[in-house]
Amino acid sequence: MEFDQKLEQFKGQARLPDFAVPRSYELTLKPDLSACVFSGTLLIHISINRGTRFLVLNALELVISQVSFTNFQNLKYVPSDILVDNDDEILVLVFDETLDVGHGVLEIGFSGVLTDSCKGLYRCTYLDKGDKKNMIATQFEAVDARRCFPCWDEPAFKATFKIMLENVPSELTTLSNMPILDEKINGPFKTVEFEESVIMSTYLVAVVVGLFDYVEDTTDDGTKVRSYCPVGQSEKGKLALSIAVKTLELFRKYFSVPYPLAKLDMVAVPEFAGGAMENNGLITFREAELLKDELHSAAAEIRRLTIVVAHEVAHHWFGNLVTMEWWSHLWLNEGFATWVSYLATDRLFPEWKIWNHFLQVTVDGLHMDALEQSHPIEVEIPRAQLVEEYFDDISYDKGSSVIRMLQNYLGDDIFQKSLASYMSRYAFKNAKTEDLWEVLSETSGVQVNTMMNKWTKQKGYPVISVKLNGYTLEFEQTQFLYSALDSDAQWIVPLTLSIGSYDVQKKFLLETKQGKLGLEDLLCSSEETSTTKRSDETWWIKINVHQAGFYRVKYENDLATRLREAIARNCLSAADEFGFLDDAFALCQACMVPFSSLLSLMDTYRKELEYVVLSRLVKVCYSAAKIIRDAIPELANDLNQFLADLLSSTTKLGWDATTGESQLISLMREEVLIALAHFGHTQTLEEAMKRFRAFLHDRNTSLLPVNTRKAAYVSVMRNASVADSSGWESLLQLYRDVDSVLEKTRILRCMGSCSDPNILSEVLNLMLSDEFRNQDAIYVLSGISWEGRDIAWMWLKENWDLIMKKWGGGFLLTHFVRDIVTPFCSLEMADEVETFFENHPVPSVEMNLRQSLELVRIKARWVEHIKQEQEILKGLVKEFAHARK
Repeated sequence: MEFDQKLEQFKGQARLPDFAVPRSYELTLKPDLSACVFSGTLLIHISINRGTRFLVLNALELVISQVSFTNFQNLKYVPSDILVDNDDEILVLVFDETLDVGHGVLEIGFSGVLTDSCKGLYRCTYLDKGDKKNMIATQFEAVDARRCFPCWDEPAFKATFKIMLENVPSELTTLSNMPILDEKINGPFKTVEFEESVIMSTYLVAVVVGLFDYVEDTTDDGTKVRSYCPVGQSEKGKLALSIAVKTLELFRKYFSVPYPLAKLDMVAVPEFAGGAMENNGLITFREAELLKDELHSAAAEIRRLTIVVAHEVAHHWFGNLVTMEWWSHLWLNEGFATWVSYLATDRLFPEWKIWNHFLQVTVDGLHMDALEQSHPIEVEIPRAQLVEEYFDDISYDKGSSVIRMLQNYLGDDIFQKSLASYMSRYAFKNAKTEDLWEVLSETSGVQVNTMMNKWTKQKGYPVISVKLNGYTLEFEQTQFLYSALDSDAQWIVPLTLSIGSYDVQKKFLLETKQGKLGLEDLLCSSEETSTTKRSDETWWIKINVHQAGFYRVKYENDLATRLREAIARNCLSAADEFGFLDDAFALCQACMVPFSSLLSLMDTYRKELEYVVLSRLVKVCYSAAKIIRDAIPELANDLNQFLADLLSSTTKLGWDATTGESQLISLMREEVLIALAHFGHTQTLEEAMKRFRAFLHDRNTSLLPVNTRKAAYVSVMRNASVADSSGWESLLQLYRDVDSVLEKTRILRCMGSCSDPNILSEVLNLMLSDEFRNQDAIYVLSGISWEGRDIAWMWLKENWDLIMKKWGGGFLLTHFVRDIVTPFCSLEMADEVETFFENHPVPSVEMNLRQSLELVRIKARWVEHIKQEQEILKGLVKEFAHARK
């Protein structure tokens, strides 16, 4: 009974008690790569702030052996009870005597198992001359340092770390956050000691032991940077190395704070659950995210590699140097690292027009935040173990988008000065969102917290309804929800607008539900600087100039018509063409405008488009094609023909690249060809199969370069059937034969696009075998075809226990829920899914499940809305077809 009472007072708490805090860790780890276990000893220098008989820290799935505490008077105390609670992930040490205020050293011996969970200290495998061998890596964010060693595993408990590894095979490379201080070889094994780290949070501690080659470079101020790659592939690390060196120098100047470490290593880990992780001085990556392969890296992959490397390097300021005080402020890490990674990429490659690409980041945030099951940027995290679900489109995409909106409002110079002051003030400390607002307010003279609190503490965002009454623009803000439920939420919205020309712009705050703006002065300005006049048919107004704001706009009919005409005349920027289309699509999903209106608008984009606009049009086409199959199935083929014809009219790029063409052209070609394959465009499918067969015969053929392979692979799978499975079998064999991780990933992304249920079942079952790495399931799941959704759902139900066994312990499970559930469009399916998960509850994916179910029900409502337009839509599609003849 006494045992239970001692433990009970610490159970169910959101955070660890602070009567004792760590100052430094001396950690010795002894891995056994053959037996897949590890042991360790730990000396933690702690400060006891209040006399206590208890020391409470985090530990999970560790066996605790000897424990003692030695105080500043050199008196040694041994706990009378050592209580381990794996549910609350805590270790409680109970002492018979009170430990007095002051410094002391806590010594703990422990051991654990090297699992393949991609969490904590884990094992993965690599090939050494054809033999599969074990290596180790770490993934501690968010709360898995406790799986490796007992610790105060919360971001506010910063400390220094001195790490030593024993029993390491001599031939293996050994990496940690800091440079090696000493290395002693004893026959087949070695002991490696690292320098003591800077002060940092436990989630940033890292260790990697494996076989690598590397390339290296040095920044202008002497920081050594290395890119570690699989043996024999060091050349593939050169692009990432170059980007890391350049971004280190860029961020050092931008934040006016030097990089705080002596070195930066980047390492490609063969099995890794996420994309990359910003461990201090040792960034870990999926191989596909770090390696650039001359033969197998498409333009989209090079662009992503650049952004990912910049993102992780940026974390060494936003996150590692200045760390969120608690997981509620996760967005301070992820939102800022996302935003500044685009800033860096734009500085390095201005020809990429990467801020246009950032619009897709904003769209992803807007999409999730239009759900009732969304959450605020600053969200209460009652238990740290629940935080993994919040590494999502709100923390990353909405977070970075509201930053861009604020930067746009305050101006670049003020924003940069503010961030430099913030970095300097909170270096090596923890900060909250309010701390950032305070610095921004001091520098800008604007009460930033008043303006921004609603954006971070309240979920959702507004749609601004705009109408013109004489020479007065009238605005009204309401919360935008796909479900169209009423809400009284309001925001202080930094509105921007252009009238007839980008030379005539206005910024102002909409601080109430309704607002007005007189246009007389702006119209006079417009008439002086252009031929556009109020009475002119070419006159237009665009709200949210270049889509820098995180809100949607709904125009009255006349203003909307003028914008459509402006788009047809190429008067708007690519960003504004993108935004007008995206807002219209979202309003259609919310049943606020008819589907026929959306199709008519899409037809307006039948012209030469910039890449970002074409990319958004492609995605809207996909959604239109899928929803019409549920709403009006007999119209599906005709609509596919319309969509294929529409996309064909936007570009005449064909399959073959021209010498020296830009990255944006390559991206455009790939997206259009893939879309045409999905829409059953006969010429595209036939040409793709011809080029694929040539590629199988000669891997060096110029007929199928890397930027068109995905289109060919999708075409192969769209053509595949039980009656003719030769293409599918060839693609699977290609996957087995190819050495490049990038090419394997590309093939996996296409495998689920088959419409034949038997072949799709075969693809899904391969995920349960050893054919694919566990981490790569996400690629297959993201590509499941509309026709395959029922098969995928049945497969998930039948194999749920196996899925839980392989993926249930990590955040990859969310992909199974989201990618298999959200393609459905009926209330009946939503109810079926809900019932299944009521009988198979998984707390770690509850929020994702609720969001997925809401999306299904939103689409069910949209389907019913579209059905009411059946005759109009049939006539419209015929009209489009006739107009093209």
